[in-house]
Amino acid sequence: MEARPEVGCGAAIFDESGRLLLIQRLTEPEAGAWGLPGGKIDFGEPARETARREIAEELGIEIEVGKLACISEIIDAGDGRHWVSPIFFARLVSGEPRLMEPAKHGGFGWYNLDALPASITTPTKALVNTL
Repeated sequence: MEARPEVGCGAAIFDESGRLLLIQRLTEPEAGAWGLPGGKIDFGEPARETARREIAEELGIEIEVGKLACISEIIDAGDGRHWVSPIFFARLVSGEPRLMEPAKHGGFGWYNLDALPASITTPTKALVNTL
């Protein structure tokens, strides 16, 4: 069977102070890096719905998904896979972020764009480059 790219999505969630919500990945691709919350799109699931679902699963919050911010692409970043991911702007609608999947994420935090962690994921870099 021919290898094919996988499709994920992410959300760029900013607070009222302009800080960006990031989570630390514990799994590949880019294990250890800080990145946008999100995940794999299920067949038949619209990308915006995936963003809402994944953020609820990962952080226990409800978001409103806005316009497309950028497209990210990761080719073999440690796991031998190829990912293509739309990244959407989003805003927090309800809840307070908390780690819902501690086996997958080491932490979360709100970061000023001029004070991001040293190691950030490819999708996060793609987002920052578009701002």
